[in-house]
Amino acid sequence: MQAPETATRPVMRPYLAETAGFASGKTTPRDFLERCLGDLAAWEPKIGAFVSLNLDGARAAAAASSARWRAGKPLSPIDGMPVGIKDIIETIDMPTEQGSPLFAGWRTARDGAAVAALREAGAVVVGKTVTTEFAATVARGTRNPWDLSRTPGGSSSGSAAAVAAGVLPAALGTQVIGSTVRPASYCGCYGFKPTVGAINRGGSYDCLSQSSTGTIAASLGEAWQVAYEIATRAGGDPGFAGLAGPPAGPPARKPRKIAFLETAGWAMASPGAKAAMDDALRRLGAAGVEIRTREDDEQVEAVESAIEEARKRSMAINAWESRWPLNTYRARDATKLSGPALARLAQAEAMTLDDYRALLRERAQTRALYAELADEVGITLSLSAPAAAPVGIESTGEPACTVHTSYLGIPALSLPLLRDDGLPLGLQIAGFAERDADAFAAAAWLEGALA
Repeated sequence: MQAPETATRPVMRPYLAETAGFASGKTTPRDFLERCLGDLAAWEPKIGAFVSLNLDGARAAAAASSARWRAGKPLSPIDGMPVGIKDIIETIDMPTEQGSPLFAGWRTARDGAAVAALREAGAVVVGKTVTTEFAATVARGTRNPWDLSRTPGGSSSGSAAAVAAGVLPAALGTQVIGSTVRPASYCGCYGFKPTVGAINRGGSYDCLSQSSTGTIAASLGEAWQVAYEIATRAGGDPGFAGLAGPPAGPPARKPRKIAFLETAGWAMASPGAKAAMDDALRRLGAAGVEIRTREDDEQVEAVESAIEEARKRSMAINAWESRWPLNTYRARDATKLSGPALARLAQAEAMTLDDYRALLRERAQTRALYAELADEVGITLSLSAPAAAPVGIESTGEPACTVHTSYLGIPALSLPLLRDDGLPLGLQIAGFAERDADAFAAAAWLEGALA
């Protein structure tokens, strides 16, 4: 393995474990923020996780949080938590550039729904984290803290890199193909993509039917808590009930049966990734969990077959749904759009409404088929990526392991429990629509069993 270009191994910085000290007065959210900013000063020149920062605002918010904790009146368990906002989501105090030169310095003078909810919960917004262009394909130069020669993944590149480096305990991500789970895997973080519609996406410029706002965090509990506090205050997307579950991380619950899904990523998985997954499945079997696979279960085989085209169909759905606003962006200044963005628009303009309707019918049928598995298994397992983060920062890596969860609209989690060639690799837990808390409960048990 090529020697990593980092002198220091990154260490995540959880927040919730510190709150007992806030309540006793032993330490404060302002103290915690300053420790984060120390890591920011050390890491940011190397990894480039942020496009903008508001440190004065963050310090003022952390001081106000410290006063609330001293008075015994925190607004929520995440009161004072430093967070990052993926730069596809609006913030009133910083630009929302969407990873595109077309929107350099662009301000909307409002917070997105998730950001407003975080502020209401007392969270401290530190800055805007790097996204690929329009949360899609083209990378913007962020590097992986585990090895600066490697991608952190995307499109939630900056959020994952900042959490991995200990700069933030949590940050917002979004996913329409693999943009939360994959970077969490590559950077050794916890990633949570909720059920489609579970988190309000108002003010987030990823308005595609498979998109979900999610969390990248330093612990499983924080991945849940941040999402829960947003949903409690902002709900889900219009017409959706929003994330449901307990006010703290769901307690661990052992699943009786698990389905292992190879996905399209298994064929391209590295030997190290396959060995790590095989070992995890062996250990779970030894712990009394029944593992179902396509080799011994007709329903699992049917799902595997149904999701084989998930990537191709998802890309076509996304293209059609991106026709607007890309056509208006091209009219404004095509020279500031990437080649992939223009190709996506060309694909959309070559499609018909009937093409799109057929894709939606196929997706609905596949979702119904997957939902039938809920009668047999508690969760499904797969790799979060086919391998550790690849060398090079021009690409965000391979999404073959994650696209099915976006296509199916189901909750998915990446747990940093596996290794490939000495680098992080996520174990992906996928649940069933609107049963996000059940997926977390199983994930908590799996973490204890496999850690």
